[in-house]
Amino acid sequence: MTTALPQTLCYLNGHYGPLAETKVSVLDRGFIFGDGVYEVAPVYGRRLFRFDEHMARLSRSLAKLRIPNPYTRELWLERIRHLVADLAAHGHEDQLVYIQVTRGVALRDHVMPLNIEPTVFMMVSAMKPPSAQQRHEGVACVTGRDFRWERGDIKSISLLGNVLARQMSADVGAAETILFRDGFLTEAAACNVWVVREGALLGAPKSEHVLEGIRFELLRELCEDVGVPYSLRPLSESEVLTADEVMLSSATKEVLPVTRIDGQPVGHGSLRGRPGPVYARLYEAYQRAKREQSL
Repeated sequence: MTTALPQTLCYLNGHYGPLAETKVSVLDRGFIFGDGVYEVAPVYGRRLFRFDEHMARLSRSLAKLRIPNPYTRELWLERIRHLVADLAAHGHEDQLVYIQVTRGVALRDHVMPLNIEPTVFMMVSAMKPPSAQQRHEGVACVTGRDFRWERGDIKSISLLGNVLARQMSADVGAAETILFRDGFLTEAAACNVWVVREGALLGAPKSEHVLEGIRFELLRELCEDVGVPYSLRPLSESEVLTADEVMLSSATKEVLPVTRIDGQPVGHGSLRGRPGPVYARLYEAYQRAKREQSL
């Protein structure tokens, strides 16, 4: 069974065209080696959210792979807005922008070739946020060993480890796989993970094993706004499994409560297995930020 590709507009190397008809060379190093990086930026009401933060992370990832950033901020913004306007004209005001930059096209060789043009691809899709039921009831997760490569700080298109990790949760109908390396929390297959203990929001410290999610700084700001203590520190598996609250964050999930892990309810007392009060405060603050901070 094949799935028809949407006829939405996309961008490739200076040209706009239908997604279903856009093609790259089979010698592109993104196709051959997974040699490239990507970003996913949310759009609310046609307005980009935390655009400069996404561009800064894209630049960091490119620099770590020695790929030159092909565009200025203004050129990125101009071309992204063209795609956003096209999809909005078809009735989708809230969107996700996918940006991918590979090293470019060259004969197959593991050594990084010099003086080739990066391949730039962008597409937009309608936002599919968590359902009202998921926000009201929370979602289930499973745990797993973090068997991915050592450079999780690079937002690389080489995502097979993440695919395998996410499939572990999909196979049992769960929303995500929470990963631990040497007994300590790193992140989930496609999200950052947060826990609440004694009223404070805690996350894994920034390292080469953890992608610095855009929501790292955003949640720090939101915690400051609503008076929730915030800290990044090593979190053992037992601390996660016995937390008062657990949450996921990502461009698509925003901030989302986890109420079951490995079949067991999260939390204590009357809130056991239910979204908690810190989540509720952060979710409301997140919605205000979307209205106030979009570009």
